[in-house]
Amino acid sequence: MTATLIWTLVVLVAIGLYLSWTAGRLDRLHARIDAARAALDAQLLRRASVAQEVATSGVLDPAASIVLYEAAHAARQAEEEQREVAESELSQALRAVFAEREQLEAVREAPGGEEAARELTEAVRRVPMARRFHNDAVGAARRLREHRKVRWFRLAGHAPFPMAFEMDDEPPAALASRSA
Repeated sequence: MTATLIWTLVVLVAIGLYLSWTAGRLDRLHARIDAARAALDAQLLRRASVAQEVATSGVLDPAASIVLYEAAHAARQAEEEQREVAESELSQALRAVFAEREQLEAVREAPGGEEAARELTEAVRRVPMARRFHNDAVGAARRLREHRKVRWFRLAGHAPFPMAFEMDDEPPAALASRSA
């Protein structure tokens, strides 16, 4: 009977260690999601700021400036529930304004325009990467949270179910070819 009790205790400790390891892994995934979301927010803010700077620089035609400024302003001021839509609209505005390479060349020819064009190109290029990192972390956490052991033992605690950030982040043709 003593051997059975010892083996039962060993099995229970092993199960406890495994569940503890799984809970720790889930916690690390949630921390990774938080870090990725902060990086994504920083890249989205940077893209909107650079777009506003270009829109107010006076090198674009007035209609393009207004479209770009309003979309960038809306993206910066959007509430969390409307953020994906506002960021998608900024992507669409950037594609509309910089559909032709001439618009980008006009920005580059202005004083300080080379730096602004480079910053805009980098910002537009980094947003899809930051979004991909965030959504990959969300996917990994979702897959782990769907396991029975996580649900049965409530290893996720009170953490909210992670949500992916879905938006249109296709870069404008002129900026995409420049970044390549």
